[in-house]
Amino acid sequence: MSERVVVGMSGGVDSAVAASLLKEQGFDVVGLYMSNWKEEDPDGACTGERDWADVARVCDRIGIPYYSVDFSAEYMERVFRLFVEEYKKGRTPNPDVLCNREVKFGPFVKFARGLSADYIATGHYCNVRHEGGRHYLLRAADENKDQTYFLNQVREAQLADVLFPLGGLYKEDVREYARAYDIPVAEKKDSTGICFIGERKFREFLSRYIPMKPGDIVTADGRAVGRHDGVYYYTIGQRRGLGIGGSAEGNGKSWFVLDKDVENNLLIVSQGEDAVLYKNALETEGFNFITRPDEDEFECEVRIRHRQPLQRARVYILKDGVRIVFEKKQRAIAPGQYAVCYLEDVCLGGGVISRAFDV
Repeated sequence: MSERVVVGMSGGVDSAVAASLLKEQGFDVVGLYMSNWKEEDPDGACTGERDWADVARVCDRIGIPYYSVDFSAEYMERVFRLFVEEYKKGRTPNPDVLCNREVKFGPFVKFARGLSADYIATGHYCNVRHEGGRHYLLRAADENKDQTYFLNQVREAQLADVLFPLGGLYKEDVREYARAYDIPVAEKKDSTGICFIGERKFREFLSRYIPMKPGDIVTADGRAVGRHDGVYYYTIGQRRGLGIGGSAEGNGKSWFVLDKDVENNLLIVSQGEDAVLYKNALETEGFNFITRPDEDEFECEVRIRHRQPLQRARVYILKDGVRIVFEKKQRAIAPGQYAVCYLEDVCLGGGVISRAFDV
């Protein structure tokens, strides 16, 4: 009998092509759609129903069985609750990383085992290597689409029986394959932004869960230059949407967010590319090593946001986290986001940024 692989299906082209490729390779393929968010859009239609319909069309076309499983309760507790709590602290969380850790490599895998899965597969752009009893998460061939950043919280053991069929492909290859095999979602637009917000305005959505309080926008020396609707709406380094405009004492350059003082409800801004926005070091709260280097101090490459070009740095492993010192200063290091380390093509793992500073 063929080995069974359960593929996480989203209704998009990537997971559709991943499933089709695995069937071509001779696997017994089963599609599994995760319903993670229960809510109706403004028109009254459940937004997940459209994706589920696309999963059904794709699986029928490929010729594989498919199922839907409701993980909305787990998602609400393990992902969304943490998302809201982080925003309440004035930080910028990444729910995609949390979803991979708390749902896709948790309840999803457990459910797939119940379907007699020998392997789990996803449409992520990344690779995995098994060598000497070890398992390594590797960057994808398509650096522009590489998604190892979002998988930085998986554990090495979880990679033992995971397949990433798209790791050696470029996005245009995936689209072309879907067209050639007449896969229904070949031209479907890629999803962007935070899944549970969708096309809605972020401020409108966030205000449902966090009480917003207007306050002052001030410079670093405490001079008031405007008003904000709620500090949680803003991210460090943000330029647009501040509503400040010019000022008699200004220098004519653009304003940007320098920091957020949640306790005093102040949004701290500066004008122009102020050097204070650039830091050469950060520390993390804990750090998940998928592959831990032998030494407690080592050189590697780091990114502090998805698709950022890799940055050279030196890493120091601390008691609870790591300290990363960059060769070049980095703009707008945002607490709550993840710092992810790489040694050549191997993703070593990542941790939540707690603070940025200069050394």
